Amino acid sequence: MVMAQSLFITLKQHYPACTIDVLAPGWSLPLLQRMPEVRRGIAMPVGHGRFGLAERWRLGRALRGQYGRALVLPNSWKSALLPFFAEIDRRTGFFGEWRYGLLNDVRRLDRQHLPQTVQRFVTLGLEKPQAGPPACPQPKLVVSAEQKQAAATKYAVDIGNPVVALCPGAEYGPAKRWPVEHFAQLGRCLAARGWQVWLFGSEKDAAIAGKINALSGQSFSNFAGKTSLADAVDLMSLADVVVSNDSGLMHVAAALDKKLVALYGSSDPGFTPPLHPAARIVRLGLECSPCFRRECPLGHTHCLTEISPDQVLQAMDA
Repeated sequence: MVMAQSLFITLKQHYPACTIDVLAPGWSLPLLQRMPEVRRGIAMPVGHGRFGLAERWRLGRALRGQYGRALVLPNSWKSALLPFFAEIDRRTGFFGEWRYGLLNDVRRLDRQHLPQTVQRFVTLGLEKPQAGPPACPQPKLVVSAEQKQAAATKYAVDIGNPVVALCPGAEYGPAKRWPVEHFAQLGRCLAARGWQVWLFGSEKDAAIAGKINALSGQSFSNFAGKTSLADAVDLMSLADVVVSNDSGLMHVAAALDKKLVALYGSSDPGFTPPLHPAARIVRLGLECSPCFRRECPLGHTHCLTEISPDQVLQAMDA
């Protein structure tokens, strides 16, 4: 969703008077609320992995007559159903899963020409393909002073000392997660320098964050699994530096204009990089990576375990 903001900014640059509504999973709506290009987010009534034909049809019919164009970012067949049911005149997307008829502005995806996800999103908003990859505006989530103060008050945080946000989770799997022991050691080093250490993540990351905090004598502020996404974004906007695995929160940090150190193991920063020119990427580039596997096929995850906390500290200080 953060990468999609580059598309929304591009649309506003080319069509300043356009109105952008975004159909998306309900959990992602707080991100859309912090994107000034978007008028409103519409919660998708069907969860991931469900077909939900009747629900898609009902929402599509309810949206009839409201839109002149739909940009379908996922490549699945079912994602193209709702714009078709809404009878939107122009329905743009990449060829995939036999979507002719559902889409009437079908683009061919050249993966070598457009290696990054964000480039593919932005291209769908352009009238004609370009000779090279398109310019991709930097996503910028906007958190107001009132939202920042509300988050600080709600969670009783003191921002008198510098704050480092650690994001130890990664939804995709263990092969994208820097070891908890390394996160704990990094946090302890920064705490000794006078930094506050905040842990972020979803409910699925709570156990990992809890282990890191336990290794640090419960001296960190652990927000993993204890905040809404909206509150996590607003709290992270108060941080000075973010250290993150390749995850959704990494992209949030980049879009909040934070100083960011991004850790890559099994994934490829050439495909889904943090969209900030000053982001520091730490990766070893071993012969076996990127493998794009959820778990290390060799059983050692050296692409991450061999990244030392000192290397991350050096990237922070650079």
